Order: sequence, then C-alpha cells, then structure tokens
Amino acid sequence: MSRVGKKPIALPSGVDAKLDQSKITVKGPLGELSRSLYPKLSVKKMDSTIVVERPSDQKLYREMHGLTRNLIANMVTGVSTGYEKTLQISGVGYKAALHGSSLLLNLGFSHPVVYPVPEGIKATVDPKQNSITLKGIDKQLVGQVAATIRGIKKPEPYKGKGIKYSTETIKMKEGKAGKGKK
Repeated sequence: MSRVGKKPIALPSGVDAKLDQSKITVKGPLGELSRSLYPKLSVKKMDSTIVVERPSDQKLYREMHGLTRNLIANMVTGVSTGYEKTLQISGVGYKAALHGSSLLLNLGFSHPVVYPVPEGIKATVDPKQNSITLKGIDKQLVGQVAATIRGIKKPEPYKGKGIKYSTETIKMKEGKAGKGKK
C-alpha cells in the first residue's frame, strides 16, 4: 500500500473542501483552488479529513494514489498558508524592479528584460533591488514562475552572476588561469 496515499489529509480550521464526481474544490482564507481527479480513485471527506482510496493494487492505481493525495494536500496548504519562493540576484549592476504588474530586470543584457507576472502570483522586490519574493496559493504556479525567472539569467559557476534560488548554493569553479599554478 502507498505510504503517502494512505495518510489522511487534515483540513485546518477555515478550510472547506467540496467533492463532485471527478472534481475537488478547496476554499480557504487565501483563495480557492479546484482540480479534476482521476476517475477510478475514490476521494471521501470524513469530518475534517480527506481520504483517498484506490480500487486495486495495479501499478497505475498505486502511482495515482500517492500523487492524488499529495496534490490535494498541496491545495489545502496553499489556501491556508500559501507558498513562497525567494530569488537572489547577484552581479554588478544586476537589479530588479516592479513596474505595474511586470518585473523589470536589468541583468547585463543590452536591454532590460520585462517579465509579466501571471495572475495569482504576488511579486515583491526588496529595497536593495537584489531579491525577488514570489507568493501564491498554487504550488505548481509559484515554482514554474520562479523557474522561468531564474532561466532568464542562470547563475554561472565562475563569478556567480545571475539569478538563483535563496536556498541554492552555486559550486564555484576555478578559472583557467588558476589551474596551472601550484
């Protein structure tokens, strides 16, 4: 049996879940999320918990069991506390600024890069203009936006310039001038 799939999902106070035939809607203090469910799995709401069950031990059902449970748990966490990712910008002259609902990034290119922040994501830039914080209720969307912004100028391993996650460490490499010296 799936260890992840058989764990019940606790609904915190202020969070409500509605189940239809093949759709779940979770509503909380930060917003509302809905997702279609795999039709063969049964999702049941009992008091203040949600339980996901599978019809048999076939490989597909075992795979979908844990996945469905985690997706619902992420929805519950998103509408109750939300998700946050922080990006750090390093490099001389590299900075970020909010311009309406878009991020204006100066990253050493010949032109500033304008990134439109999608609906459902709240972006903030610190006063030093070298840190971007992304907040939202959809874990997948927050992660995708952070990865897209990081992909504009990935951190390079020789000087460390670029955009990186705040939890990421860049393994620095030695340049070719330092290789031959002993």
